[in-house]
Amino acid sequence: MSLLIKNGEIITADSRYIADIYCEDETITRIDRNLNAPAGAEVIDAKGKYVFPGFIDPHVHIYLPFMGTFSKDTYVTGSQAALVGGTTTLIEMCCPARKDDALASFDLWMSQAVGKSACDFSFHMGVTKFDATTETQLREIVRRGISSFKIFLAYKGAFGIDDTELYRTLKLARELGVTVTAHCENETLVAERCRELLAAGKTDPGQHHESRPPAVEAEGVHHLMTFAELTGAATYIVHLSCQEALDQAIAARQRGVRVGIETLIQYLVLDKSYAEKPDFEGAKFVMSPPLRDARNQAVLWNGLRDGLINTVATDHAPFDFEKQKPMGRDDFTKIPNGIPSLEERVNLLYSRGVKTGKIDLHTMVNVGSTAVAKQFDLFPRKGTIQPGADADLVVFDPNYRGTISAKTQHMNVDYSAFEGWPLEGRASTVTVRGQVAARDGKFTGTLGRGQYLRRTPSRF
Repeated sequence: MSLLIKNGEIITADSRYIADIYCEDETITRIDRNLNAPAGAEVIDAKGKYVFPGFIDPHVHIYLPFMGTFSKDTYVTGSQAALVGGTTTLIEMCCPARKDDALASFDLWMSQAVGKSACDFSFHMGVTKFDATTETQLREIVRRGISSFKIFLAYKGAFGIDDTELYRTLKLARELGVTVTAHCENETLVAERCRELLAAGKTDPGQHHESRPPAVEAEGVHHLMTFAELTGAATYIVHLSCQEALDQAIAARQRGVRVGIETLIQYLVLDKSYAEKPDFEGAKFVMSPPLRDARNQAVLWNGLRDGLINTVATDHAPFDFEKQKPMGRDDFTKIPNGIPSLEERVNLLYSRGVKTGKIDLHTMVNVGSTAVAKQFDLFPRKGTIQPGADADLVVFDPNYRGTISAKTQHMNVDYSAFEGWPLEGRASTVTVRGQVAARDGKFTGTLGRGQYLRRTPSRF
């Protein structure tokens, strides 16, 4: 079935104009004024609304065994939440434990998505150990369409790799043209500080920040940048949270290190006072790296505006407040980490970013879609509005007014970190490859229609 979107104001990373968009065979085929719909075409009148390219979340956890439990979403619930919020493509972190087989883990994560997801998807392949078998399997996984790895310089004994493994992973990535995405914290400093805090009886959620203050994240970034500089690998820092870490990344970039930088919507709109709420309420806001002092918010918004920070993700990891977060009631190190945000990222970028003048519409599109597609070998199939691109489109109503609530969200988790927050605009219609998948806050798509996106390394 063909689709015609009429009269909308098209917003891309570098252009803005009013035109109609005609889509057939899952792609955009024509953009012009006053297009006529052929018989049988679905027509959407977007007058007074923006039309964005589908947004891409480059950092989500849908299937995640973590800290003795599992994240609450599946691709059934997670993809619906994404689409209602204007996100049409997910890149999930495939995160095997050190004891797990890499290829078997890749197959396991793939099985969670294929035939279930309503939106398109891909993966970053986690490298949680590096030996001869792992290297052979990573080469095979790249042949299967993965062009990015994920490493942890944290979670000692679980996901974390040592320096020899780090060096060899980066060397392999350089050879294959693969980007290495990295969680940057110093695992030894985190482990020692956690031990000291617990020994002193400091066990509440607010202590999570004290176990990994900004200097710990900055040291992790510096560490990665040293290895990246020596190997020539392309890197991408996930969930950067503070000025100290940003300074280290920019200094390395100025030396010629290839590094992309991601921040999260949570760091842009929340601060560490939320994790310090009394009566264990702060557990809702525990994530790693932690929420920072509010002074960092302006640094991050300005970094997005000025192009120093490339993308905004969510690190979506939903754990219930009532039954899962209390695993750490008497020990903050046992609180499952994550602030679920998949459904709200785009709306908050607009309401708290564009509407307040912190960023403009082009920046919003770039950091939420276009730059992600370019970074991870999806452009121009994704991330733009032009003939030949997939017909992933978001008709966005800037006049909508509403309120965020766990009662109306599609994420399968029992709280919202943004409960009661007002929205000034939202996606009114969302399409995936030319098929309407969400309307006015409701999922209307087809479960299982989402495609695995094979990505070929384009560097070097």
